[in-house]
Amino acid sequence: MKNKKLLSAILLVIILIAGAIFVFGRNSQAKKADEPSKSVIKIGSKDFTENLIVAELYALALEDKGYKVERLSNISSSLIHQSLISDEIDLYPEYTGTGLLSILGKSLETDPKKVYQIVKDAYKEQFQVTWLDYSKANDGQGLVIRTEVAQKLGISTISDLQQHASELRFASQGEFDQRDDGIPGLTKTYGVFNWKSSKVYDNSLKYSVLENDEADVTPAYTTEGQLVNKDKFTLLEDDKQFWPPYNLAPVVRDQVLEDNPDVAAILNKVSASLDTETITKLNAKVDVDGEDYSSVAKEFYQTIK
Repeated sequence: MKNKKLLSAILLVIILIAGAIFVFGRNSQAKKADEPSKSVIKIGSKDFTENLIVAELYALALEDKGYKVERLSNISSSLIHQSLISDEIDLYPEYTGTGLLSILGKSLETDPKKVYQIVKDAYKEQFQVTWLDYSKANDGQGLVIRTEVAQKLGISTISDLQQHASELRFASQGEFDQRDDGIPGLTKTYGVFNWKSSKVYDNSLKYSVLENDEADVTPAYTTEGQLVNKDKFTLLEDDKQFWPPYNLAPVVRDQVLEDNPDVAAILNKVSASLDTETITKLNAKVDVDGEDYSSVAKEFYQTIK
């Protein structure tokens, strides 16, 4: 009799435990069903190395936080802004100077904070798009000189360059001689550049031209991968701040941020890890060493996650 009562008690306990587990499981499933699922974020990128790398960093950071990401790469620079405001993509890496001059058509401004505030306010009002934090990485226009020549003549700034122009061979890319942000604008700011000689070369050949001692100076962008080789190439300081800043930042549709408030913090962390030297080294791994941009981005992301 005692054994029957004991058995009944044990069965009762088992039934109660099983019931509790069942109820807990149902409640957990219901809770998960009520929780909103992470959105699919469509990340665009322009059609050059640096933008591809940075867009991939954004993608990896969002995936690491549970988001599903759709990558829409190699969009033409002339079309990507329209892709954003047409809801074809949700975000992409943009440059403050591009936003100021190319998208908004504003007047030239050289203070990085002012440029950022202008584009941030205008994009919010006109496009319902938010500029998140901008990074220290500045992919702007610059002038590069052979390091050997720079050291010989004591040239470290564009002012120094202008004073020694008559001793230097200039490798132009043609349109640079006519553009407002090229020689005409530089002349207004720094004075006339009376080059020893000036020839037009294809942009893709400029570093070969310098390396082969066919010219001494060439226009360049400040984060080009070849600039990691400082023994050969020296990027001159724009000491009179002629060129506007082109700081990198994520531009994101407002609706995306409303639906996914944590996206801002996730992407801002990526931006905080990027400066001009870092971006130049990442570009070099792709454009100089021949590595795949997604592998380069993944390797770097492991150091900042």
